Amino acid sequence: MAVTPDPKPESVRDELSALAIEELDAACALTWVEMKRITPWGDTFEGFAPSGRQVEIERRYLWAHEPAGGILVEIEVRDPAAREGAEARAVLCAPL
Repeated sequence: MAVTPDPKPESVRDELSALAIEELDAACALTWVEMKRITPWGDTFEGFAPSGRQVEIERRYLWAHEPAGGILVEIEVRDPAAREGAEARAVLCAPL
């Protein structure tokens, strides 16, 4: 029976950061009209990292202070067992 060692903290952070960026891409794939309709809004759900570890993913759409009328999209990915997490965010402006 083979035993896989626990991942190093650096690899945990790298994996969580990559997952946060992937989730941010998905969150920003909504059209401006769709985003505007749901802002402000947030949701937390459970998912799996590429390694198979269970993680918590939080997605938030908030009104940005700068630029006025923009939408701030934030993603936070947490591994409660490892007490590690990563964030990614983007500020989107209304289309011209």
